[in-house]
Amino acid sequence: MSISTEQLFGITDEHITWLSKQLGVHHAVLPHFEAMQQAAEVDGIEIKIASGFRSFERQLSIWNRKVSGELITKDIHNTPIDLTKLSTIEQLNAILLYSALPATSRHHWGTDIDVYSPSLLPENTQLQLEPWEYQPGGHFEKLTLWLTNNAYKFGFYMPYQCYNKGVAIEPWHLSYAPLAVQYKILLKDNVSQLTQLLADSSIALNNTVINNIDYIMTQYVLNISQADINNMN
Repeated sequence: MSISTEQLFGITDEHITWLSKQLGVHHAVLPHFEAMQQAAEVDGIEIKIASGFRSFERQLSIWNRKVSGELITKDIHNTPIDLTKLSTIEQLNAILLYSALPATSRHHWGTDIDVYSPSLLPENTQLQLEPWEYQPGGHFEKLTLWLTNNAYKFGFYMPYQCYNKGVAIEPWHLSYAPLAVQYKILLKDNVSQLTQLLADSSIALNNTVINNIDYIMTQYVLNISQADINNMN
């Protein structure tokens, strides 16, 4: 499958099938998700997508609003952080814990989705997309157990199932491994283009980002749980 740099960096949505005005996934991923969704339904588990494709511009907006303080940045203990009290490199690390650098987000690819189960969400309770919701005792514990035992059968896995001093645990984040692996390799091979794109953008903390791009790639982009593709359908 041919992958353009525009797809890689989230500049185009030509590879995306839109399920609604706000929600889209990669053309090749959709049938695998729907098959998993149907299998889960047979077992009494409802699976819905909370977030799919995210463009470069949308990720850039999230990033810049976090730097400005318009959006809250939290630490590994889910406690809000005052970024104004941190150095620029500390701000960078704080934001990258939960928010990807624009042009490196796996959501650009359409291969990665955030999922939840509406039927397991208590009435009058808003989805938070926080780890405790998916862990033992949380709303979506049953969903997590089902995904752990079955997602791989449809090609999906959790790239952020463990915290390795990079991105925080995200038990809601699924990746369609057979295709995401291809995007990841291409991203690793196009760091110079990535750097130029960011240098030409309006990204906040521009100098800190550019000067630490190799560190960001190693610590946050490539430092993820690996998929066992050989054992996936």
